[in-house]
Amino acid sequence: MAVLIGDGFTLRPYRAGDEESLARSANNPAIARNLVSTFPSPYTLKDAETWIASSVDAPNTELRRAIDIGGEVCGGIGLYPRPLWSPYTYEMGYWLAEPLWGRGLMTKAVVLLVGHAFEQMNAERVQAFAYEWNAGSRRVLEKSGFQLEGRLRRAVLKDGRWGDCWLYARLR
Repeated sequence: MAVLIGDGFTLRPYRAGDEESLARSANNPAIARNLVSTFPSPYTLKDAETWIASSVDAPNTELRRAIDIGGEVCGGIGLYPRPLWSPYTYEMGYWLAEPLWGRGLMTKAVVLLVGHAFEQMNAERVQAFAYEWNAGSRRVLEKSGFQLEGRLRRAVLKDGRWGDCWLYARLR
C-alpha cells in the first residue's frame, strides 16, 4: 500500500485508530456541502468507523488515502477507476479540514496523488468535479494542472438548491 510523503503531510492508508481525528475533521457542514450526497453530515464516529472499514476492504483498483499531519487525519483524497470509459481513467475526490483551507496543502496533495496515478497506476486521465459555489476547489484543480472541460448544468442538488458541476481533467 503506497504511502506518499508530501511537504508537511503524508498520504497514507486509513487505519484503526483514525476514527476520532477523522470524525473531528470531517464533521463540518461546509465540507459536506462541497462533496457528494453520500458524504454524511453530521459526520459521526460511527461514520468514521464505517469509512475506515470500507477503505481497508476497498478494491485494489481504488486508492483511498488519509491526509495525515502529525498523526491526525486532517482530510481525505482518493482515486476511483471509471472502467466504463476506459481502464486508464480515474476520478479523484478530496476534502480537507476547514482550518487548513487556503494554505496550498490540498494543491500539493492533488499534485502528489496525480503524479502517483500517472507513474504507478498507468493512468491516462484523472478527472475531478467541483461544484459551482466551490471556488477554492476549482482553484486547487487549476493550480494542479487540470483543465476545465465542461459544465454540467443543474447536476447537483445541495441544501435544496440546484447547482452546476464543473468537470476538470488532467492528462498524462
